[in-house]
Amino acid sequence: MISWLLSLPWVRRLGLWIGAVVAAVAAIAAIRRSGERAGRLEERLNQQKEIADAERRMLDASRDRPRDRDDLARRLRDGSF
Repeated sequence: MISWLLSLPWVRRLGLWIGAVVAAVAAIAAIRRSGERAGRLEERLNQQKEIADAERRMLDASRDRPRDRDDLARRLRDGSF
């Protein structure tokens, strides 16, 4: 029965059109997924940059801190704290 339907030219043409539409929808879906993935990767990169910047600021602050009480008192007297 199926071979009889496939022998009709309009059924074959309809099948080709349906195949083309399915392929186009699949391609669009793949492009959309890759765009979403790229957006997530960009967001992750921005978060990592913010974290690295915060860590750098914390290290800079710890490097410039007074080492002991005498250093703290000297900085407070000089006004360079």
